[in-house]
Amino acid sequence: MKPLLLKFVTRYFLTAALCASAAPLFAQTASSLSQPAAQPTSQSAPQAQPSPAPLQAAATTSPVAPASVAAAPVVPNSQDYRLGAGDAIGVQVYQSPDLSIDARVSESGVISYPLVGSVQLGGLTIAEAEKKIGDALRSGGFVKVPQVNIVLRQVRGNQVAVLGQVSRPGRFPLETFNTRVSDMLAAAGGTTPTGDDVLIVTGQRDGKPFRKVIDIPALFLNAKSDEDIVLAGGDTLYVNKAPMFYIYGEAQRPGPYRIERGMTVMQALAQGGGPTVRGSQNRLKLHRRDASGKVVEITPNLNDPVRPEDVIYVRESLF
Repeated sequence: MKPLLLKFVTRYFLTAALCASAAPLFAQTASSLSQPAAQPTSQSAPQAQPSPAPLQAAATTSPVAPASVAAAPVVPNSQDYRLGAGDAIGVQVYQSPDLSIDARVSESGVISYPLVGSVQLGGLTIAEAEKKIGDALRSGGFVKVPQVNIVLRQVRGNQVAVLGQVSRPGRFPLETFNTRVSDMLAAAGGTTPTGDDVLIVTGQRDGKPFRKVIDIPALFLNAKSDEDIVLAGGDTLYVNKAPMFYIYGEAQRPGPYRIERGMTVMQALAQGGGPTVRGSQNRLKLHRRDASGKVVEITPNLNDPVRPEDVIYVRESLF
């Protein structure tokens, strides 16, 4: 064989052997390039998200939406004004002008109402009287849905008498359920200058006779006086005449005077203007009734207290 041909054949076989040995490596490289890289097996699976932390105490104690609460039944106020004999009322029915009337409660507590007749309203509150008339109109078939309104035009049933030493004695209506002694005394104009410092309240409570003596200045001087009681219909307030003393003789202004609280003989003498130029404060005589009702004559000290119906005589001085 020629050397040139032998060299060519040898080079051919060497190249073929080299390609055969490199073919597996090329195949592995091509497969690795054609497929995505696999995730490492050593990597742990993604951890689950941590559960939310428990609610804070403030969240657990936050106000919860209140459940629906049934409305409490309306309880009628037992202290509302109750109709009495002599009260003048006006009854109005919506869209029924023929049934709107003015009436006066009779002594038996009855009014006469159109289509219904006699209706007992004495002792009922305004709301109760409206309901009673409405029920009568509905049950009689006169009005399907009656809307009754009652207006109290004049109070005559529940009244209180104020008598004695007041500026305007007379009878006064109890227009509200909580009228007190101080309110009624103010309505009567207060006491006169000759009125006493106490008043007497008489009436009935729970069907039994009631009587109470009240100190008038204490009603206003004390921050909260228990004497200022609530009045009831039929009560009577009486203010007696204030206790008096009398002074005569050698006094500047002789006559009767009201006894103030804690008044002494010296203050009584000053109330009469003091002794005249001919009189003497050291020559006083006091006429007073004793326990048996007998009038006795004594020589008083200037600091002695003055009692009701005392008579002070101012005598002339010796010089």
